[in-house]
Amino acid sequence: MIVTTTDGIDGKELEIISVVFGNTVRAKHIGSDIAAGLKNIVGGELKGYSDMLTQARKEAYDRMIENAEQLNADAIVNVRFTTSQTMAGAAELLAYGTAVKIHEVDL
Repeated sequence: MIVTTTDGIDGKELEIISVVFGNTVRAKHIGSDIAAGLKNIVGGELKGYSDMLTQARKEAYDRMIENAEQLNADAIVNVRFTTSQTMAGAAELLAYGTAVKIHEVDL
């Protein structure tokens, strides 16, 4: 599956199928909260949160690809990520893009 943030693929004609999504909602872990509180005093990366968001981004990305595969897409263009707080201590990470079929361009 070709996945790109651009709106096209050089040398290819694209047939739009549908918008595709993948999302996950993650809650903070109490251990991460304690470590974050300590880091807030001394400064530095909140590794527990960074790891959680990296994992969430991968899961949302993989789910978006699964959605496109169900539609028999060849690629996903215009891919974007967004995040939002769904409730205190929990956030949604959403990956979305446009599923397309690829056609060769006759030159």
